[in-house]
Amino acid sequence: MSLRTLVCGSLAFDTIMVFPDRFSRHILADQTHMLSVSFMVSEMRREFGGCAGNIAYNLRGIGGDPVVMATLGQDGDAYSARFAELGIAHDGVRTIDETYTAQAFIITDLDDNQITAFHPGAMNHSHVSRVSDVSDVALGIVAPDGKQGMRDHLAQFSAAGIPVLFDPGQGLPMFDSGELTEMIEHATYVAVNDYEGKLLTERTGLSVAAIAERVDALVVTQGAWGSTIYAEGRTHNIPAVRPAAEVDPTGCGDAYRAGLLYGIAQGWDWERTGRLASVLGSVKIASRGAQNHDVNRETIAALYSNAFGGNLW
Repeated sequence: MSLRTLVCGSLAFDTIMVFPDRFSRHILADQTHMLSVSFMVSEMRREFGGCAGNIAYNLRGIGGDPVVMATLGQDGDAYSARFAELGIAHDGVRTIDETYTAQAFIITDLDDNQITAFHPGAMNHSHVSRVSDVSDVALGIVAPDGKQGMRDHLAQFSAAGIPVLFDPGQGLPMFDSGELTEMIEHATYVAVNDYEGKLLTERTGLSVAAIAERVDALVVTQGAWGSTIYAEGRTHNIPAVRPAAEVDPTGCGDAYRAGLLYGIAQGWDWERTGRLASVLGSVKIASRGAQNHDVNRETIAALYSNAFGGNLW
């Protein structure tokens, strides 16, 4: 019987547009109180996104066995078809009628300034799904999703005795001190970036060391400066891997977390697990979009060997 990794989080469509000019030339600083502007965009593309989709994409690519638990709207058939094509189990994906799938609409100008509108849609109903809805689960992650869903799913993993990685991400500001402290108590592992880590300590009043004492591992990523894993009373400093190109950071954190999940599922030590995660983040940043990079075991093993020496698999 296969034991799977349950990936709880958002599924979203990202519509990305390029404005071939600068916003500053079209927005009058003294007229922002009566703003009415229209931008003619020269490029537009639609990407598959959302934390659950991104994590599952990377985890499946390296040979993991993810199963997605998330919510789609009435327009979500294309995402379900994508999972089927990629061989990603989606037993836990529900369609919420009369809603749209979560969507981000992003306009970027020539200075890389961005204007974004985000509609959560079906994501706000994530709490209708329960961890117990999905069978044969040995490990899980709760990534950014609807607020109630994140709280409920962490509590359900804890009650079921299933190890779970808590990744608050951009959802962190939704929670108050008590809620975050409770969620940490339910978690087996916590992963944040450097900014989120600082915000988490401020919100909870807990130091990095205090959070690390409450979980089996606290992982803090620092972009080009690598990452730090606090586990078993030790500090593991994981170097970043130089990417082939720096094209788009969207989804790098999700790729990194897929590496963490794979290593945890395999029972690897934290050095090896963190280094795999670092390689995955490096591969992702070299491609535009969160799920367009090629992820396969041979390529990842070669990159790992070049960066750190030795065999990965």
